Amino acid sequence: MKQFLKQEYVLLISFITVVLFKSYGDSVIQSDLLSAHGLLFTAVLFVVAMAAIFAVVRHSDALAIKLGDPYGTLILTLSVILLEVVMISSVMLTGDANPVLARDTMFAVIMTVLNGLVGITLLIGGMKYHTQKYNIDGLKSYLVAIVPLAMLCLVLPNFTSSSDSGIMSQSLTITLVMASLVLYSVFLFLQTKSHTHFFMDDDHQDEHDYHGPLNSNVFHSILLVSYLTVVILMAKSLAIPIDQTIVTVGAPPALGGLVVAVLILAPEAVGAAKAALNNQLQRAMNLFFGSVLATIALTVPAVLLIANMIQEPILLGLEPAEMILLVTTLLMTAVSFSSGRTHSLNGAAHLILFIAYIILMFE
Repeated sequence: MKQFLKQEYVLLISFITVVLFKSYGDSVIQSDLLSAHGLLFTAVLFVVAMAAIFAVVRHSDALAIKLGDPYGTLILTLSVILLEVVMISSVMLTGDANPVLARDTMFAVIMTVLNGLVGITLLIGGMKYHTQKYNIDGLKSYLVAIVPLAMLCLVLPNFTSSSDSGIMSQSLTITLVMASLVLYSVFLFLQTKSHTHFFMDDDHQDEHDYHGPLNSNVFHSILLVSYLTVVILMAKSLAIPIDQTIVTVGAPPALGGLVVAVLILAPEAVGAAKAALNNQLQRAMNLFFGSVLATIALTVPAVLLIANMIQEPILLGLEPAEMILLVTTLLMTAVSFSSGRTHSLNGAAHLILFIAYIILMFE
């Protein structure tokens, strides 16, 4: 037991933090965020939440080593995206009506990953190795699923009918749910059964970093679920300082989706950056593209079903300028990953699009 507590002290601290905030901390940061107590509580909450999120990655990597790829990156991707889906769903079920929450968060993930994180990764990898290779079949497989889902879920709703209250038509809802689930299921079959070699780099086999002793699959699975649980329980507390800060400084509401996306994606960003510096670009891109695909394919069915159940309107269609950014991002991504090689210019171009997204958000 002593050895376990020494290795997993973050879990104990996380549970104590959850109890503290549910009984006392939430009311402090909600009523007096800018006080000394409020700022201290907020800082503690963010530090503990990030520690728990990185623990999720640690146990995901342990399972990845034992199970092998492509299951390794898939476990990490699904764990991280599960956090996003649950956070959005919990806000929809318990918070004030926010019809654009899911749309803003999904768009933030797409822009942050395909432009911000991919841009940084390609830039630093290109500066160190000049040219990096990846398995073109795997990246094309991701794009074959990402492009239609992104257009169907984030663009098509702008051109279809809805009820007077803003609720999407039943036929469109069914179409988007079925398209997301079917396409993602086929992709998972491709990734894990029929074409696993598409997602591996023959020259640089994926290696997972795990700092700590390897235990049984059951051990790491239980701890993975435990850490996911405490992060989910802290999600509502995390939303309080984010929302209040945005209101206080007069920032656009979409900034909240970006902050949530950055927090959730931080562990993947660190893992992908390490992979790129080790010349394992395929692993980095598996993490990034897998996150984008899972974000759309899992978030859309969840929020549509919840919105239909509680009869609340939900808006998935992007604004005109955002649609242009989305289409440009998808085109740029298709061009960048069309040859099997990347360099620093690709990274710089993606970062320019990410900067444009940030600037547009504040207009």
